[in-house]
Amino acid sequence: MPSDRLPETGRPAGELLAELARLRDADLPVRGGQVTAYVYDTGREAVHALAASAFQEMLEVNCLDPTAFPSIVALERQVVGAVADRLGGGSGIFTSGGTESIMLAVKAARDVRSVDGRPEIVVPATAHPAFHKAAHYLGAKVVQVPVDSSFRVDPVAVAGAITARTVLVVASAPSYPQGVMDPVPEIAAVAASAGVPCHVDACVGGWVLPWLREAGRDVPPFDLSVPGVTSLSCDLHKYGYAPKGASVVLFADESLRRCAYFASAEWPGYTVINAGVQSSKSAGPLGAAWATLNAVGARGYRELAETSMKAAERLIEGVAEIPGLRVLGQPVVPLVAVASDDPELDVFVIADEARARGWFFQPQLSYQGIPPNLHFTLTGVSDVEALLGALSDAVKAARAAGPPDVPAGLADALAGLDLDGLDDAGFGELLASVGVDPAESGGAMATVNAILDVLPPATREALLIRFLSVLYAR
Repeated sequence: MPSDRLPETGRPAGELLAELARLRDADLPVRGGQVTAYVYDTGREAVHALAASAFQEMLEVNCLDPTAFPSIVALERQVVGAVADRLGGGSGIFTSGGTESIMLAVKAARDVRSVDGRPEIVVPATAHPAFHKAAHYLGAKVVQVPVDSSFRVDPVAVAGAITARTVLVVASAPSYPQGVMDPVPEIAAVAASAGVPCHVDACVGGWVLPWLREAGRDVPPFDLSVPGVTSLSCDLHKYGYAPKGASVVLFADESLRRCAYFASAEWPGYTVINAGVQSSKSAGPLGAAWATLNAVGARGYRELAETSMKAAERLIEGVAEIPGLRVLGQPVVPLVAVASDDPELDVFVIADEARARGWFFQPQLSYQGIPPNLHFTLTGVSDVEALLGALSDAVKAARAAGPPDVPAGLADALAGLDLDGLDDAGFGELLASVGVDPAESGGAMATVNAILDVLPPATREALLIRFLSVLYAR
C-alpha cells in the first residue's frame, strides 16, 4: 500500500514552514543561554543571520568535486589557514564536526604506522567517545588510561600503555566532561619517544584557548607548536560560533594529511577522491563558517572568550555558595562540571527541576570513580546570575523531592536482560512499564539516569542503542 507520508501533490510552502515551526515547539531553544550544552550563542544576532545567508548561498554547492566548484577550495583554504595560524601551523581539512575530524586523525595515524595485528590507540578515560567510534569503524582497539584526582591523565601511565601495536596517542585540550587540560607537552614527548603520532583533541577548546591566551591568560602549550603533536582537531561550531557542522583537523606534516584522504579508481565511473569521510555534501557549513569567522574577527573572539571565561569563573564562585554542590577539577575553558556531596541531593533530580523551570543542565553519568554530575558550557550570551538563580531553585526543589525512586531490582533485571530476544515493539513495552515514553520530549529523566548510572557501561550502551531504535521506529 502507498504510504500517506508523502503527499500526492506538493503542499504549499507556508503550510510546510508552519509545520516545521510547530515541530520545533518541543525543541530546546538555541538562543538565550538557557541551554548549557549543544548550542553556542554569541548574542550577536547579525552574525547568526549572516551565517544563515552564507549557508543558503552555498547550500547547493557540492563539495564532492573541488575542480567543478573552485569556491570551496578558496573558502577551505581561508578557513583552515585561519585556524592553523592560531594553532601552531600545519595543513588541514574542513570537516562536518569533531567526530569526523577525529575519525580522519585516527585513519591517518593507522595508515602511516603499519603494525602487526590489530592497531591500538591510547586515550585518557576522559577522551571523547568519538575515539571509540573511530576505533570501532576503523578496526582499531582503544586502550584506556585512567585519570588522576584532577581528571588529568598521567604521562607515565600513558607510556606504560604504549605497545608495538600503538598507532596513536591522544591528549585532550581540554576534555569535555570537566574542562580540564591534559599535560600535552609531556604526553606528546612520550609518544614521540616511542615513534607514535600524537593527536590533541581540541574540538571544544581549540577556538577559545588561543583567544584566552591573547587576552593575557595563562594557557598551557597544547597545539601543533608543541614538539611531538602530529595532529589536532578544532570545532568551529563550538566556540567559533559557526552553524553545525564545522570543524577542522590539522596535521603537522602534509604527508600525514594525505593519509587521511581516500581515493578509488576501482570502477568505470567518475574519479573519486575524498578529503573527508563524506563524499557528496553541501558547502553550506563551509560558507557559514567562513562568514562567521570573518564577521566576528580576532577582536570579537577575544571578547567572546573572555566573557565566556568570566561567566565560568562566576559560576564556580556561585556553586561554592550552594550547600551540597562542588565543582569537579579546575577548568581552563568555559566548561564547568558540578557534582553533589549530599546523598539526599541528586544531580539528576536537579536537572529535571531545572528543565521544569526552562533551563537545560546536561547530566553526566558516573564513570571510573568520577561521580555523576551536571555539565555547563558557558558562552558569549550566558547570564550567570540567572543561571545561578535557576540552579539554586532547582537544588531546593530537588532536596525537597529526594533521590529518584528506582524500583527495587530493576537495575539487576536490566543488566541481565536478553535484549536480542526483544524486538523494538517489545522493548517499547518494557520502557512503558517503567514509565518511559521515547516519544515524549522534555519529560522527567531522573529515574532513567539513576538506573543507567548504576549499570556497567556495556549495558548502558546496549540499552541506549535499543532506545534509539525504538525512538526512530516507524
